[in-house]
Amino acid sequence: MSITYNSTLKTTRMTAVRTAADAGATFAKIEIGTAAMASILATITLPKPMSSESAGVLTLLGVPLSAVAGNTGTAAAARLRDSNNVDIITGLTVGLSASDIILDNTSINSGQTVRITGGTLTHG
Repeated sequence: MSITYNSTLKTTRMTAVRTAADAGATFAKIEIGTAAMASILATITLPKPMSSESAGVLTLLGVPLSAVAGNTGTAAAARLRDSNNVDIITGLTVGLSASDIILDNTSINSGQTVRITGGTLTHG
């Protein structure tokens, strides 16, 4: 049997996630990496606030968001970090659709512009 949270508690918890991400002196970021974050392909800075919240779902604001890739590889994972490089959410999925973080391309080459075209972080 799975655990179910009521909608008020989901909103409270996801608002706390957004607050933690936005709390630093500068901006939160999404790091796009290869499988198990073995290599960081790109770091994309988020706006403040980084998201809107509705019914336990954070939706990234300011998309599309982009950065230049520093490494080459296949995007397979992502994490949300605050401005002090503290992990807020790990284990995010990436893909061209049906993922937490939607990219315009998962085959990334160093020097290429990497674009987040959408992103939703859902309460479990």
